[in-house]
Amino acid sequence: MSNGEFVLENVPLGRQSVRVEFLGYLPVEIPNLLIVKGKETVLELEMQESAVEISQVVVEAQGNKSVAQNEMTSVSARSFSIEETERYAGSLGDPSRMAANFAGVMSVNDQRNDIVIRGNSPVGLLWRLEGIDIPNPNHFGAMGTTGGPVSMLNNNVLANSDFMTGAFPAEYGNALSGVFDLQMRSGNNKTYEFLGQVGFGGFEAGLEGPISKNAGSSFLINYRYSTLAMMSLLGFDVGTGAAVPHYQDLTFKLNFPRGKFGKLSVFGIGGMNYIEMNDSEGDSASYGFGGTDLRYSNNMATSGLNYTYFFNNKSRINIKLAASYIDQSTELDSLHHNGEFAPNRFYGAFGRTMTYIFAPEFISKINSKNTIKAGLNLKYNDLRYFDSVCIDEEYIRQFDLDDYYMYGQAFVQYQHRFNDKLEFNTGVLAHYLEFNQTYSIDPRIGLKWQFTDKQAISFGSGLHSQTQIPLIYFVETEDTVTNEMVRSNYNLGFNKSLHGVVGYDLFLTKTFRIKAEAYYQHLFNITISDYNEQYSVLNVGDDFYLSGYHNMKNSGTGRNYGVELTVEKFLSEGFYFLVTTSLFESKYTGWDEIERNTKFNGNYVFNALAGYEFKLGEYNILAFDIKGMYAGGKRYIPIDEELSKQEGQTVYIWEQSYDKQFDPYFRINARITFKQNFKKANISQEWGLDLQNLTNHQNIFSQDWDSNTNTIRTYYQQGFMPMMTYRILF
Repeated sequence: MSNGEFVLENVPLGRQSVRVEFLGYLPVEIPNLLIVKGKETVLELEMQESAVEISQVVVEAQGNKSVAQNEMTSVSARSFSIEETERYAGSLGDPSRMAANFAGVMSVNDQRNDIVIRGNSPVGLLWRLEGIDIPNPNHFGAMGTTGGPVSMLNNNVLANSDFMTGAFPAEYGNALSGVFDLQMRSGNNKTYEFLGQVGFGGFEAGLEGPISKNAGSSFLINYRYSTLAMMSLLGFDVGTGAAVPHYQDLTFKLNFPRGKFGKLSVFGIGGMNYIEMNDSEGDSASYGFGGTDLRYSNNMATSGLNYTYFFNNKSRINIKLAASYIDQSTELDSLHHNGEFAPNRFYGAFGRTMTYIFAPEFISKINSKNTIKAGLNLKYNDLRYFDSVCIDEEYIRQFDLDDYYMYGQAFVQYQHRFNDKLEFNTGVLAHYLEFNQTYSIDPRIGLKWQFTDKQAISFGSGLHSQTQIPLIYFVETEDTVTNEMVRSNYNLGFNKSLHGVVGYDLFLTKTFRIKAEAYYQHLFNITISDYNEQYSVLNVGDDFYLSGYHNMKNSGTGRNYGVELTVEKFLSEGFYFLVTTSLFESKYTGWDEIERNTKFNGNYVFNALAGYEFKLGEYNILAFDIKGMYAGGKRYIPIDEELSKQEGQTVYIWEQSYDKQFDPYFRINARITFKQNFKKANISQEWGLDLQNLTNHQNIFSQDWDSNTNTIRTYYQQGFMPMMTYRILF
């Protein structure tokens, strides 16, 4: 078709590959597309112009998932298909849990999906959806964190996306460790389709179809409701006491294809959740809140507009407008008051942040060898936060905040392709925080050389800066001279990390590759506190709350270094495997200037995944997948038993922070999937059985002091648990 849309009819069911070729451009190949009934496969493909200007060129495409969707990445990046979030055993349809299988990523917490990249705090991760920075897209995720127990991101509405673990391009800012750059797919603009599903993520319904068939516009909408909450409402005992996670989320996208006025899309994602975890009722899911009753709620929503205008076939502008909202409410009752079992309100807090975003972006392909991209990312943040904590029988407030601030980024990126084998990427990102007039200039550089048809080396380096968790800026302290409340952290600067990465890729065959990377990160200007000399923001972010202190300073440091190896066979002839090894060290220095292990220094991670699928006749597929993980145990702060016994609560030995580790983390997950296409109807359905922690291995989650028994109480992570999934498409 003249507008670049093509329809392939009568494509056989099962795994198929698509290859697109056009003179003057590098071929694009998409392998192993799963064609099923009840769901049309819609692909949005972009082709890269060949840098070699000759009369004829023949290039063999590799179908390389190690290459990111973003063409200006050089190292530590890969694209992933959304099908991988289902195929990899234990992923449960969650992009975060799927990414934990990649080299450089560590996740040893069954309760949450936090992404620890190369020993960095999960707070260092940037979430981006449709080109817009978004708040934490997880249910029960605290403000300022990036993970949670259940993802709001729905794999049924996502398209192929990028995951980056270091030295990322200049367009990505306010992150120290990595980037999840997610894209939503457009709805089917030819016919209406329905999805129904029930599983770990919840009871789910989705609908998509054309808004106008003549104009080619479409819509996509998906809604989920908590499985356990639904079962509880129906009267079933789900075995968690009052700790039933109530949550629901909604995702949508409207797409209006380009005409003479350009291309417009509107998208949104949002979720609501609530839970009670009452130790007084013996709830099993205490998540480390022993001796307390907790009531917690969290809501998040982001909606945006993305408009693209093409000046000509080489230059375009993208204008993105968005608004995001996140809030949380916490009520915490201590069960022991004045030495007796007497529930007493110990802590309460409410906070919300409203953010408005304006992000224009200009892209120009000057010629086949040179491309430039430049843009702004301007944010207006409106904050409201207050709390009340009981200290020595008196309730005091650490926060009583109703304020706003502006934060801006400006970037420019340049790519030069010497030929189809050698490319150079560079750029610079400027940050500016309006209320305290702090700024940072972050240069980035990358080089990739495909020196043979099967081998490539790459290099990337750059400075990465991140603002503080917003609430830290607004901690109020009583001035000892004037007795007035002042914001003692107001002038904190950016936390910073200098990345250096070298990589080597070897494709032994079209579907079998070996990849190795080595890296070093120097972290500086890190926020620490003299109130707790072992504290550093490098150790926060994997829990349901965030800690901060008064009079904090940007004088801490850190360093992360390690090597990573990936051996992977992409799915072909029904079989795939992925083996990753990460060996690393992660250190930090606090106020006492003693170098210690960070909380996230697990030292090693080994992952091994494999799967095989059989085609049963013409219409059905049976698949088996298995995953094993062995990693260094969680680091912890020891408990002082004598002082804890005297005070009737947990007292930590801070001087020994993160010296010790729990036993190594070990877990095996398996998945069995049966996909059926109806012979005489345009319907397909799928049954899946996930077997979590197949060996029922007991991995330690945390420890605290049990004042009832005057002993240390140990909490263990998830044991063996089967989970069923059912999906129907028509």
